Amino acid sequence: METKSARLTILIDPVKKEAFEKLCSSQDLTPSQVVRQLIRDYLEEHGVTYKTQSAAGTRGRRKTA
Repeated sequence: METKSARLTILIDPVKKEAFEKLCSSQDLTPSQVVRQLIRDYLEEHGVTYKTQSAAGTRGRRKTA
């Protein structure tokens, strides 16, 4: 589990931001939760390991195309 947080600032079209926030809210998730999961998935997809990576969190997870 991560113990410290770092800020990631991105620029995004305001219309996409609003749509993203509404979708996250409809799924009872925060935009930050979704972005963190997207980053974890992207790192895993590219075989990148990192210090706080949880072995239990990736077990049995299979992506389907």
